[in-house]
Amino acid sequence: MSSLNDEIVDLQMKMSFQDNLLEELNQVIIDQQKQISRIELMLETMKLQMNTMQTGSQQESEPQYELPPHY
Repeated sequence: MSSLNDEIVDLQMKMSFQDNLLEELNQVIIDQQKQISRIELMLETMKLQMNTMQTGSQQESEPQYELPPHY
């Protein structure tokens, strides 16, 4: 009977360890997803800034009211 109790206790300990490990892994996944979301937001912001810079430089290179060189 003692052997059966030992096996049950051993299984309970393993299950407890696995539950703890599963919770830790779940927290890592949650943290990684938050980090990915922040990086995606930063990337979108950078894309908008690049588009704004490109649009601004195109407008500067095409002056609307520039006099011809002979004036």
